[in-house]
Amino acid sequence: MQKIEDKLHTGKKLFLFDRAYISEFVYGGIDGAITTFAVVAGAAGANADLKWVLIFGFANLIADGFSMSVGNFLSVKAEHEDYDKHREIEYWEIENLREKEIEEIREIYAAKGFKGELLEQVVEVITSNDDVWVDTMMKEELEMAKDDKAPIQTATATFLSFIAIGLIPLLSYLAAIIFDLGKGNLFLYSCIATGIGLIVVGNLKAVATRTNRFRAIAETLSLGGIAAFLAYFVGEVLQRYLL
Repeated sequence: MQKIEDKLHTGKKLFLFDRAYISEFVYGGIDGAITTFAVVAGAAGANADLKWVLIFGFANLIADGFSMSVGNFLSVKAEHEDYDKHREIEYWEIENLREKEIEEIREIYAAKGFKGELLEQVVEVITSNDDVWVDTMMKEELEMAKDDKAPIQTATATFLSFIAIGLIPLLSYLAAIIFDLGKGNLFLYSCIATGIGLIVVGNLKAVATRTNRFRAIAETLSLGGIAAFLAYFVGEVLQRYLL
């Protein structure tokens, strides 16, 4: 624990403890809990054997978690590449179309209310440093901001949260197998455990999005409940008419 705190205070943050990655943890956790719980609910509706609940539950957990993390990796990587491409274009333009780019800076700050000598001073200061100039064009003209989060780290945070929270609906079934417990109330226990997990994730969602905590929790629980109801209903119908 002390090593973790040292890294946090020296600025070398372990990314899983970095506030910037809360959004990845939240959305990975929500998806993991809801999709896995939907599998459990569908199996419960179909009155499936315990072993099949675990087989399909874990298959969904690993496959969907990996798929979501890969999608996250590719999305963040594409955003970084798009940003870098436009940044290179801006460097080329200020080198080869300098007067045009100077005029664009002047127009940008004139639109902000700068006039006369003050406007010319602002233009002169910005265009005297190519890096500052490009940063200004990226933000003001293209409305693009660089995301400093590494694709591999966002993908890892998404995958780990998906697995950690997505495992919760399966815990009661896993315990029943390991400790040879009764099977009568497993789905009820899974509902309760999943609800608690979604409350935790909903609370983190409120932190990440800076929204009302109770509203975020209610939305998260509602999504989980609707997904579970639909899955349970489909499982029950299929079991009754097809199996």
